[in-house]
Amino acid sequence: MYLKLPVAYFLVGRLLSGLSGDFNAILAGCFAYVADISDRKSRTFRVAVLEACLGLAGILASIIGGQWRRAQGYINPFWLVLATNLASALYASLVVRESVLPDPSAKLLTTRHHKAVWRLYSTGGSGIDGDRSFCRCKLWLYSLCFFVVVTVHSGSRELYVLYELSPPLCWGSALIGYGSAAQNLAYLTSLLGLRIMQLCLEDSWVALVSLASNIIGLLVFSVADSTQLMFTGYGLCFLFMAVTPVLRSKLSKLVDPSEQGSLFASVACVETLCYLVGSGIFNSLYPATLYFMRGFTFLFAAILLLIPAGIIGYSSFFN
Repeated sequence: MYLKLPVAYFLVGRLLSGLSGDFNAILAGCFAYVADISDRKSRTFRVAVLEACLGLAGILASIIGGQWRRAQGYINPFWLVLATNLASALYASLVVRESVLPDPSAKLLTTRHHKAVWRLYSTGGSGIDGDRSFCRCKLWLYSLCFFVVVTVHSGSRELYVLYELSPPLCWGSALIGYGSAAQNLAYLTSLLGLRIMQLCLEDSWVALVSLASNIIGLLVFSVADSTQLMFTGYGLCFLFMAVTPVLRSKLSKLVDPSEQGSLFASVACVETLCYLVGSGIFNSLYPATLYFMRGFTFLFAAILLLIPAGIIGYSSFFN
């Protein structure tokens, strides 16, 4: 930005970031670390706390970053981002204790890690002494649930601003900011709701309640033609983020402690694929369906969420 280079130079930075794992590699390491240091009973809530931090960071970034950018441009906020990343790297390297003993014979460039992921999903891992085929089936099914849920979340998130800008809503920047804050606030309300529901419900039922909250909210969005209805939809989605920590926790509990890294690395890959698929499907579907139903994309998203709801419900009943 100082050199005022063409925008294409940003692609070089994004390419280097992508080759090094980008944001999802950091998340994979964080979730694997939480799984390593937590017991099975508290794991779901601890994973939910980590996801709630994402929402809290989103709220702070939208409040601080937006005002700062308007006042001083893009350069100074990017310096803050760089300083925050450096501080996080120093904290992780100097303060955070290792959860797994380092292997002196381990190599940086090896296919052993890729083989570990393949073995995990082809054999079902080594964390359960029961039927390996049943464990493998649950790994694939929960991964499918995670894929559908995150695809819906990432795909629909990109459409909210377009939906709110277009008639009959015609929101301005202030209302769009409030809507974004309400969406990020759901991370915190989902954490609180998950903690309360865990007192009387199993994790599977918590996930089903979360999916029901998301489905109802999406149905309201699909017919929303006023500001009141849009914020009603945001309010009904107050538990929509509780399902992803439950799925991460369920996947984590299926494998051995030594396989947590392989599991969350594969989950991070699935999450990256979700962003790509969600963006492609929803951004293509939205303009194609405007002529007969403006909110059809949200209706489609609600229907898709019936798939993980059915799988989790059946799995809970079968267990």
